[in-house]
Amino acid sequence: MEKSEVIMPEVRRRRYTDAFKMEAVQLVRESAHPVAQVARDLGIPDNVLYRWTAQHRQAEAHGTTRAAQRTEAEELARLKRELARVTQERDFLRRAAAFFARESP
Repeated sequence: MEKSEVIMPEVRRRRYTDAFKMEAVQLVRESAHPVAQVARDLGIPDNVLYRWTAQHRQAEAHGTTRAAQRTEAEELARLKRELARVTQERDFLRRAAAFFARESP
């Protein structure tokens, strides 16, 4: 019995400009229409527009912009990766020092 190969279609994520996102959020805020209706009118998934409005509201609450928050999040992720790398290097050097301390007379 042979295994059949299932070929999954390649799913491409749509990317939207920050200007488009801001305009979409403003449409939601300024119109009397529900978020789902505005999303359908723009041809985007409603969950995406809900997320953009929540992110915009959160950014306003912190007195920043979505772009600034994204930059901070990217920097935080980079620093966490660097900390993990440095911690591994430190632990390796500790083990190496302990090994050589045992080996030397």
